[in-house]
Amino acid sequence: MKDIQWYPGHMTKAKRMMQEDIKLIDIVVELVDARLPLSSKNPDIDELAKNKYRLILLNKSDLADPSVTKRWEEFYKSKGYYVVCLDSRKNSGMKIITDMINEACKEKVERDRKRGIINRPIRAMVAGIPNVGKSTFINSYAKKACTKVGNKPGVTKGKQWIRISKNVELLDTPGILWPKFEDQEIGKRLAYIGSINDEIIDKTELAYNFIEFLKKNYCNVLSERYNINEELSCYDILSEIALVRKCLVKGNEADVNKAATLLFEDFRSGKLGRISLELP
Repeated sequence: MKDIQWYPGHMTKAKRMMQEDIKLIDIVVELVDARLPLSSKNPDIDELAKNKYRLILLNKSDLADPSVTKRWEEFYKSKGYYVVCLDSRKNSGMKIITDMINEACKEKVERDRKRGIINRPIRAMVAGIPNVGKSTFINSYAKKACTKVGNKPGVTKGKQWIRISKNVELLDTPGILWPKFEDQEIGKRLAYIGSINDEIIDKTELAYNFIEFLKKNYCNVLSERYNINEELSCYDILSEIALVRKCLVKGNEADVNKAATLLFEDFRSGKLGRISLELP
């Protein structure tokens, strides 16, 4: 499979914008996808936010393997981050976020108070790679549709401040990846969850890799969902999924490309069950 790289021009501009805005910020709230909390964490954000308070949100935790998510939560806490697991589409885990932001920034608020600065809101930057659910999170958190939401990576392009309460203001930022994936496994995992534009990827090839992963780590998931034999090769499994789900081309041949799209839709929407793609 050829190397996966995707870094459109607007991401360079977005990164520059974040470098300018970081001066105004007290805390960086970084969303990662709970199914791959390391691969979906942009190392550039660590560099940008090195002198700021940090909160990590393990978003889409309803789609991830709960026992693995627990381990990731402990992993990030041990590194000094504040951590919250949430499913921002269902508003679950939202109430605790303001408490966490206040807790993380309490020394700063106390310093301000001693200098006579009272009631200045905490300013939080929301960051993350494309498609981890930033816009959905902000809409749920602010309890109103204040950002444009789409499940195509890269919908949010401009800068906007959102007032959450008299204590907290959020700055939304566009999703940015980093320019080069050193490890191609990271590129693949990001492609599985849809953080890399599907149009630039050989989806069939990617599906074979994904089926290989499932056979090794979550056996029976495919046989339960599609009623097929998992002992087959990855190539044959994808063909079987195509036949079972009537993804056919002329002459009733299996359309493996369409089957690959279906497989990833089922994974991304949780229809294959709760699956984590990496361990701490």
